[in-house]
Amino acid sequence: MTSLSPGSEHRRETPTVVRVRPAQPADAMEVAGVHVRSWQRAYRGLLPDKYLDALRPEVRAARYTFGQSQSEGPTTLVALEGPAICGFATIGAANDQRDGSLGELLALYVDPDHWGQGIGRRLMVAARRLLTERAFDRAILWVLEGNERAERFYRADRWVPDGTHRQIEVWDVMADEVRYRRNLP
Repeated sequence: MTSLSPGSEHRRETPTVVRVRPAQPADAMEVAGVHVRSWQRAYRGLLPDKYLDALRPEVRAARYTFGQSQSEGPTTLVALEGPAICGFATIGAANDQRDGSLGELLALYVDPDHWGQGIGRRLMVAARRLLTERAFDRAILWVLEGNERAERFYRADRWVPDGTHRQIEVWDVMADEVRYRRNLP
């Protein structure tokens, strides 16, 4: 890939090797940093600026439960570029359904500095694989209304809106969301 920036010469960027693994308790602060930076960039104009500016990784990190031995509970995968976490995805059983064959992509975020590098796709493939391993044959996810970047990403991965909307409190803020659905694998 060739990139140009003002005042720079052509330079060739070396593709990075990204690996995906289950999150560990020691990852909490780094994942929280990705979470906060991603929200602050992706949800600007969709959620109040005051709220986004006040987000702190320490608060998010305290809520994570990585590494707990819940074989049926949520599982978080992290994407690493070298030793640094640059994205994460969380999967589990669908929160709002009684159908045991319905999984849910609960979260998928990539650090904004790494957007457009294929990391989200790598996480998505790993998340779908894990959902399938847990015997889910379909999955849902929720997208904040107006998040066009996320909608394009999910549609490219064959997720489709199913007509269901909800208003929920997300980290102390009311938000409107649209549900997407996909067959697995």
